[in-house]
Amino acid sequence: MNADQIIEKTLTYVKKELEGAEGGHDWWHINRVWKNSLKIAETEKADLLIVQLGALLHDIADAKFHDGDEEIGPRKAKHFLEDLKLPTSTIEHVVSIIENISFKGGNFKQGFRSTELDIVQDADRLDALGAVGIARTFNYGGYKNNPIYDPYVEPKLDMTKEEYKKSNAPTINHFYEKLLLLKDRMNTEKGKSMAQSRHNYMKDFLQQFYSEWNGEK
Repeated sequence: MNADQIIEKTLTYVKKELEGAEGGHDWWHINRVWKNSLKIAETEKADLLIVQLGALLHDIADAKFHDGDEEIGPRKAKHFLEDLKLPTSTIEHVVSIIENISFKGGNFKQGFRSTELDIVQDADRLDALGAVGIARTFNYGGYKNNPIYDPYVEPKLDMTKEEYKKSNAPTINHFYEKLLLLKDRMNTEKGKSMAQSRHNYMKDFLQQFYSEWNGEK
């Protein structure tokens, strides 16, 4: 089986698995991360098959939709890749990307590093920024029935991984607890340059939001 056939089978699998998923973590999120991964990979020396498989499978079973189980995603990906009879080294690399890609409150220390992980992680973080990032944030906040904003609830910047997973804070707080921090956590030069304009867009949005909230505009 060649690389194109592997990707085609992976696309079919992911689309089926994520049918009906929450709008910020559905097939279209995967598709955007996949495309951005390929764009970033143009500027890096990386194994494109591993980059694509990591991007396509990184949210195959997001822990926050599976009672916090962080093992289900890597496990499902591993079983799928084993069914394709891919080399063990490829499977292990892709699984390691899935295990180490998430923000998890910003205090999570990665136990694995690779150029391929750097690329996919940047692509995933880009999708949490800009106009799409804003849309995804409010979609997920609505999914959890979180308040949009409460000026009396301040953002928490020192949450543990467990606190971050269980947080039901107002959606606006998420900008400060994660989204505005991502620009300075990008791995690649291409990722950094793409993140800057999206970061600025979010800052402009917040300024407009507060003006409207306070009846100034």
